[in-house]
Amino acid sequence: MTSIELLAPAKTADIGIEAIRHGADAVYIGARSFGARAAAGNSIEDIDRLVRFAHQYKARVYVTVNTIIFDSEMQEVESLIWDLWNIHVDALIIQDLRLLCLNLPPIPLHASTQMDNRTADKVRMLADMGFPQVVLARELTVEQIEEIHEACPDTELEVFVHGALCVSLSGRCNASEALFGRSANRGECAQICRMQFDLLSDGKPIVKGKHLLSLRDNCQLQNLERLLLAGASSLKIEGRLKDADYVKNITAAYSLALDEVIAKHPDRFCRRASGHAVLKFQPNVYKSFNRGFTHNVNKPEANFDTPKAMGEPIGKVAQLYTTYFTLAPQQGHHQQPSVNNGDGLCYINNRGELVGFRINKAEGGKLYPLEMQRDLQRGFSLYRNQDQAFEKMLARPSAERKIYADITLSEHDITMTDEDGFSASLSFSDTFELARTHQSDNIQRQLSKLGDTIFEARTINIRLKKNYFIPSSLLSQWRRQLASDLLAQRLEYYPQLSQPHTPVDIDSPAPFELTHDSSTPLMICHHCLRRQMGQCLKQGGTPASWELRIANGTRFRLEFDCKHCLMKIYKS
Repeated sequence: MTSIELLAPAKTADIGIEAIRHGADAVYIGARSFGARAAAGNSIEDIDRLVRFAHQYKARVYVTVNTIIFDSEMQEVESLIWDLWNIHVDALIIQDLRLLCLNLPPIPLHASTQMDNRTADKVRMLADMGFPQVVLARELTVEQIEEIHEACPDTELEVFVHGALCVSLSGRCNASEALFGRSANRGECAQICRMQFDLLSDGKPIVKGKHLLSLRDNCQLQNLERLLLAGASSLKIEGRLKDADYVKNITAAYSLALDEVIAKHPDRFCRRASGHAVLKFQPNVYKSFNRGFTHNVNKPEANFDTPKAMGEPIGKVAQLYTTYFTLAPQQGHHQQPSVNNGDGLCYINNRGELVGFRINKAEGGKLYPLEMQRDLQRGFSLYRNQDQAFEKMLARPSAERKIYADITLSEHDITMTDEDGFSASLSFSDTFELARTHQSDNIQRQLSKLGDTIFEARTINIRLKKNYFIPSSLLSQWRRQLASDLLAQRLEYYPQLSQPHTPVDIDSPAPFELTHDSSTPLMICHHCLRRQMGQCLKQGGTPASWELRIANGTRFRLEFDCKHCLMKIYKS
């Protein structure tokens, strides 16, 4: 039986708690420093609070220490890692192998995707170095994941399933450092890939002012079964800078989909954490920030028009009038889309620009904008990038995480056993009076009231020989004590993992941040502009010297490695 974890991002401890409530088996979060998202740091006290919440459910907390570390910082990092171990963090996600030179506590280490983990040889090397879990590069195919799993069957493989895609191979983007001195490998990416570029062919512009490197977002919601069968055991949602609404919605959507896959393979897969999410809304990944989705991460496409959120497609403009317009349903849908007052809509105009506006009033199929857009035309596709009703719903408590428990009441004791087999009992010698009316319904009702705990009564077994009268106050007292004792057991016997470390010497080359070697590509991409523009050289495209140019005039030379289907970007 393979344990599968749904791994969700946490910008803050509170967002991590919501991720677990909405179905995550594990969360990853940044510490106060040395995480690949410099804007998403957290104190030891906040991470401790998240850890204590997560461990109730056997959910794990991983902390990112996944930047390149300079020599002057090594002592500070070592101290930080000991602090994290002392609050029982489950693992660290690291990039810099030189951390293995330090005197580390026995905390498991996971190999960050920033290590560029694309081959079975690389994963085997990391496994031999003691990494129990490896975060694979985002751009691998299902077949490549399967090959790695077959070569390294004992290594947990972590795979990105949703969120933003880096246009460069993971850990191989030096553009931000080269242009602005802000290293992506130090958590300070300036997101060069989201900028506007001109495309030059033999020095002449053939495309102007387009977001040529801004990839659509990853969405593997319909591909989870193939990933699990290929050997993925950790399904990772990207987004440590995302807010709580995003994490709630996306985590819930993937948790439901994962449960469906596991239900098809009950003898092969199970969820890693305990409990189940009780949702108070219907998840929809299109309602959260997205740039449009791609499902083939090995050959991703850019959204040339905009790097901003598109949202969910809701239909096309059917008719335009002076103060309002009407919508035709999406292709394949028969019902008029529901649009509410205050919703935000957007479209791409004829100049390829994203235009957004807000609906002032929606009435009888007529949509009245705050201001009618002059370039809005009949037939334009419309997207909703802000759904007021959905956002209001997510702003309220939108899920609970519950662990099933069975309660058995006998003549002289009462026992509560949870779904993991932990059990708490109370014995009593009280002699109860016989009741004048039937008592089983009241006993069932009182013992089932576990709403203010992490438990949910699955069965109430009453094995009393006679129809005793047991005061409701006593039943409530027993219930509260059993729940408290059971929770204490879960925390006491939490399966904390450990991995002893002996300091080793690591000889690694100096990073680009220190050398600025001009022969090093600024980016290495599976995204290929020739392929997306129908100019693939393997398919008869015209050979030419291509360059990119940003607004300040800086040029970048493109080199195409057609054998490996890679595009390399150098500063001209």
